[in-house]
Amino acid sequence: MIGNRITHRTADGVRIPGTWRHAFICNGGSYFLTDLFVYADGLVDCWELVTLEEFEEKLRTGWVATSLPEGGRASAHHLAAWRFGEPQTWLTPELLLAEVRDTIDELNGRPDSTGRCLAAVDVFLADRTEANRAAARAAYLAVPETVRRYALGDMDRKDRPLRVLVAGPGGRMPGAAEGRVTQAEYDDALAYFEERGRWIAEAPKRVPADGAAKPFAPAVKLYHSYPQRALEEPDKRALRHDYPAAVTVDGTTHPSAAHAYWALSVAAPADRARVTAAESGAQARTLAAGAARRDGWEQVRTAVMARLLRAKYEQHPDLAAVLLATGDATVLYDDADSDFWGDNGGRGRNWSGRLLELVRSELQAHRACPSGAEEARA
Repeated sequence: MIGNRITHRTADGVRIPGTWRHAFICNGGSYFLTDLFVYADGLVDCWELVTLEEFEEKLRTGWVATSLPEGGRASAHHLAAWRFGEPQTWLTPELLLAEVRDTIDELNGRPDSTGRCLAAVDVFLADRTEANRAAARAAYLAVPETVRRYALGDMDRKDRPLRVLVAGPGGRMPGAAEGRVTQAEYDDALAYFEERGRWIAEAPKRVPADGAAKPFAPAVKLYHSYPQRALEEPDKRALRHDYPAAVTVDGTTHPSAAHAYWALSVAAPADRARVTAAESGAQARTLAAGAARRDGWEQVRTAVMARLLRAKYEQHPDLAAVLLATGDATVLYDDADSDFWGDNGGRGRNWSGRLLELVRSELQAHRACPSGAEEARA
């Protein structure tokens, strides 16, 4: 199971997705706790990149250790060193290899052994012949023992309904030392899978209580542009902060939101006036960079920008309409000078885009219920 352990390596300019898991490497008689990296192209990094066949050999020879000796020397590099006392392990070379094979399938979006088992179960439930049950049982037994309990994703019942189903009435459950499945147990397992099937069928139709988690509209990217004058028919270029749309805050009118932002970032009133009078947003940035910064600016800058964007779109309904036309799209804002404000090909934090989405949401709230707009903002 990959979970959140996502990584990658680059080969010939191509990004190869991967994941990692903990493992012990046995080198020179000592055991080293390290990370085993598994990649979608079938290569495994166990202190060197090896193919799956070579990895199997590493397991066979004990280089990748699945058994730990009493009193064996171990260390986690630069963290600690110790000796094993009453070590207990659950993996065997065969189990670890099977889990790695599953991981490679998962990285490639293919059904792993659990997926193949559940597919066989679906075939049996659709046509309940003993041959199909036997196929489902074989598929279950092909799932590594260490992950079988997670097959149904059920924290309470684990894989018991699955074991009952593949055993059948009067059969012995896989892993059970004694006892046979009763008819009542089997009927309960059938009811479980029928309910599970209904839940899975309805899942795509369910809407989270707080609404959709992902946008419906395609992402909007605001590329670099240096508008010198307002457009007769504004398009998404008008969403750039340096677009020439005057913004009035605290009694001062600035040629653009960018002018206002940089003016408010400097400490001295005279410097603020010079920044406001700059010919362009880019020049305003340059002038502000050469002036003394206002105390605590980094802590307040996002709040200041949010205020300025609210002012811009409240004072220019035509530009507000452009922003609203983006629907619920993710807004990606390019800013070559700042990875804080810009998305910059995924390298930046995209605060400009995020604040545009916030202001857009407030505009939508105001349009839907003018009297409740302030409550939505709060």
